[in-house]
Amino acid sequence: MDRGRLTASDAAILEKSNGEIAPVAVPQDDQYTVGRPKVQNGLCERRLNTLTSAAHDILQALGEDPEREGLKKTPKRMAEALLFFTKGYETDLMEITNEAVFAEDADEMVVVRDIDIFSMCEHHLVPFFGKVHIGYIPKGKVLGLSKLARIAEMFARRLQVQERLTKQIAQAVQKIIEPTGVAVVVECTHLCMAMRGVEKPGSNTITSSMTGLFREDQRTRDAFFRLVKN
Repeated sequence: MDRGRLTASDAAILEKSNGEIAPVAVPQDDQYTVGRPKVQNGLCERRLNTLTSAAHDILQALGEDPEREGLKKTPKRMAEALLFFTKGYETDLMEITNEAVFAEDADEMVVVRDIDIFSMCEHHLVPFFGKVHIGYIPKGKVLGLSKLARIAEMFARRLQVQERLTKQIAQAVQKIIEPTGVAVVVECTHLCMAMRGVEKPGSNTITSSMTGLFREDQRTRDAFFRLVKN
């Protein structure tokens, strides 16, 4: 099974089946908002053991001795780190925004900027990190400000490409509060460009995703960009 192809739309949890890792089908939903179901403790332990064993093999393949003092605990540490880096698969959008949607007679732009994110490039499994700026125009409902950061964190803690991450955040906010429009800008440094390949440290990638009025109206879009820039 190509685990690298698992996405939010065809998300699967992993379980042991006849000694093999097998996908467990999950009902499909909006690919930008559904999370992978939380795993039970036993399943999580099996996943940890599988990753630990794989990390041990990787160290050997690199020509290292996994039994030497400095590396004895590395496979388990690596497995725990990978599970933490991808914990967004077990996060549910409705759960993290529960009781944080409020009726409010507001129709002016709301912007939360400079939200720190850390994610993993799905092509090379190396980090990319940076800032997310989220804006929306309420239409009878507002969302608790911290929930915007939690939504960004939910999608960042998965194997990602920045373009998809940006769109997922925008679509999630749109789904939860149905505002007049949503705007998201993501600015990140990709270590797959800095540490390998073209080896260009200092370069940044900027992506944006717009819905509703932000997509339709240039003045509204420009106002958001001014607030983000300033």
